[in-house]
Amino acid sequence: MKIHHSIAAAVIGVATLAVTAVPAHAAEYSSALKIKGAQYDAPGRDSNSCSTGNTDEEYVTIRNYSRSTTVNLKGYAVRDAAGNRFTFTESHYLQPGDYVKLRGNHGTDSDKYNVVYRDNCNFMWNNDGDTIYLYKPSGAHADTHSYTKRANDRDGNGYITFHG
Repeated sequence: MKIHHSIAAAVIGVATLAVTAVPAHAAEYSSALKIKGAQYDAPGRDSNSCSTGNTDEEYVTIRNYSRSTTVNLKGYAVRDAAGNRFTFTESHYLQPGDYVKLRGNHGTDSDKYNVVYRDNCNFMWNNDGDTIYLYKPSGAHADTHSYTKRANDRDGNGYITFHG
């Protein structure tokens, strides 16, 4: 009988360790903000000309998945696999369920129209595949997604959804 209790205690101890270990891994992605999707391939022929280009048609959608917390984007950063980076330097408040599209090119940032411009006319996301990183102001990961055109964009429209 004691053997069974010892085995049961050992199993419970291992199960407790396993349950305790899970939140440490999940903590990396404990942010309310997540990458909802990416228009990684702007429609039309790619042109990074500031005056006539289409980099404003390339964007990443970041959504606040919290049910109750408003999140200020100031200090959050978006990066690609090559190290290209954009940091939100202004306050943009996302209400629960709200989103913002981070677009290339120049334009007027607008909370009303849910858009922030990178003020850079170069494309950030590779058309064949890339990794999109979202970092909290502390530098911790908020969300990360890798994609390839072949594996993730079955309809070929240049848009991938990561979180519904």
